[in-house]
Amino acid sequence: MKKDIQIPKVEDVYIAIVNEYNAIYKTQDWNAYIINDKHVDLDMVIIVTDGYSKEKITSKFRKKIDVLPKKSYAKIEMIQEELFALNNAFKVSFFEGNQMFDKTYLFRKNTVNLKALQAIPLMDVKGVLVK
Repeated sequence: MKKDIQIPKVEDVYIAIVNEYNAIYKTQDWNAYIINDKHVDLDMVIIVTDGYSKEKITSKFRKKIDVLPKKSYAKIEMIQEELFALNNAFKVSFFEGNQMFDKTYLFRKNTVNLKALQAIPLMDVKGVLVK
């Protein structure tokens, strides 16, 4: 039975962690975003995040987005800089039409930093991107 279930490969959906200025608190914050670079909307997007290492594990954070329009992005959460010493996993599931897609995006420990910033698609900002 399990061999009959086919989950297709996810393409053109990314997770980015961006360093942004917070005008309210006058601080530089790290925020995680999901990016839909497809030409179709994504429905029922479920994101489960956690951080882990051999010694530590964070609690799970869950977010649901009813519809993520084509060629758009949405903020997932703010991430404290101390968590970059851990592996940070973003498990993303969504529907495209009647087909379910699922992928885990992993930011390995110490890979999110100011030296690793690159251009982020659709956002016109710099950050760290996992495809």
